[in-house]
Amino acid sequence: MLKLFRKHSPDCESVNRRNFLLEVGSIGSLGLSLDMLLRGQAASASPTGAQAGDVNCILIWTQGGTSHHDTLDPKPQARAEVRGEFGVIDTVVPGIQFSDQMPQFAKQLGRFAVMRNLNPRNGSHGRADAIMMSGKPVNPTVTFPCYGSVIAKEKGYQKNMPPFVQTGTHLDRRWGGSTAGHLGIENNPFELPGDPNDENFTVRDVTPPGGISLARLDRRRAALKTIDQLQRNLERPSPALEALDEFYQNAFSIIADPATQKAFDLKSEKPKVRDAYGRTELGQGCLLARRLIEAGTRFVTVTSGHWDTHGDNFNRLKKLLPPLDTALPRLLIDLEQRGLLDNTLVVWMTDFGRTPVVNRVAGRDHWKYAGILCMAGAGTPGGLVFGKTDDEGAQIVGNQYDPNDVGATIYTKLGIPLNSIHVTPDGRPIQLCDGRVIEELMS
Repeated sequence: MLKLFRKHSPDCESVNRRNFLLEVGSIGSLGLSLDMLLRGQAASASPTGAQAGDVNCILIWTQGGTSHHDTLDPKPQARAEVRGEFGVIDTVVPGIQFSDQMPQFAKQLGRFAVMRNLNPRNGSHGRADAIMMSGKPVNPTVTFPCYGSVIAKEKGYQKNMPPFVQTGTHLDRRWGGSTAGHLGIENNPFELPGDPNDENFTVRDVTPPGGISLARLDRRRAALKTIDQLQRNLERPSPALEALDEFYQNAFSIIADPATQKAFDLKSEKPKVRDAYGRTELGQGCLLARRLIEAGTRFVTVTSGHWDTHGDNFNRLKKLLPPLDTALPRLLIDLEQRGLLDNTLVVWMTDFGRTPVVNRVAGRDHWKYAGILCMAGAGTPGGLVFGKTDDEGAQIVGNQYDPNDVGATIYTKLGIPLNSIHVTPDGRPIQLCDGRVIEELMS
């Protein structure tokens, strides 16, 4: 193998650019996430620039199943074992009350809509991630793509930004949740593991390792050209070589683009802005999502974990809810002030609801019959709370919607036709979505 800056080898056939990048660049784990990302870019036939009327999306996923009783659908008149330990507070909309743990949601309700008649149609982790984040039921023969992967496939890239980014890894992927499924791994999310609130948080693949300047990266680009010239003299199919050329030039473009570097660099944000979002993993994840959307990313999933409150539900929610109550309203305010809310859909969803009756260990268990969802931006009417559950929050009363309908609404707002057809690797045509659009959420 040829090793630059060390010793030469006559065995040029063993040279490949991936080893080159790993040896002379050691650029994070470039050979995986950025690798797949760029191959998707090379294969995409979609437009690469922002189109008129483009709508992007930020999806906030509280993994584990956030209690609807203890957040946005409280039952203050119910018996104690249903009502729970929290009180209620009035919102800015007369007659609507939220849990007293969500004062900012109550204050900013005019900026978003709340659905109280969502039937999750599932009560199992893993399945929930797959169903809620794709709008499709679990199918043992095919894995359906999540919303972000469909957007990546259909709309492609803007500038040098990944089209689909995920912050955190608070997901259960046993059934393919938050993956591209049959659309191929090149449309998987570009994942950002770690806590954005960590002082040492960096973005793998995009941030060059310590000590590597952009000038030094340029020298490596020149070295790559030397490798190219050597390989052009080998007996290799020229189309494959040309594809590699484009792929690796794109890799350098993303790594070396100052705009890309800046979008991922939370430390360049004003401290008071970071404080307003909350110095928490969820808060800084939402801030990073805004920065990425602003820079050209089309879909960002912000993940938050530990919401599976089978025991000690109320004490745990006292810690889990404040970051959410701070971050989501601040995100909406920030997007509006920057003129981004009209073309950015913001959705908060979770696995399912939780049981009406508090169990013997002060927790609530999985509940597949009722749940909540919040939506804002992209023409979503603010100050709207619709749908109803019964007096104990156990069953939906009247009209109800399910994940398929949520999918139809998201795709419609993002400009993706519901009758779009994708073909699986084995040749099966699959229609994108056959749900009904939730008219209450449309302008």
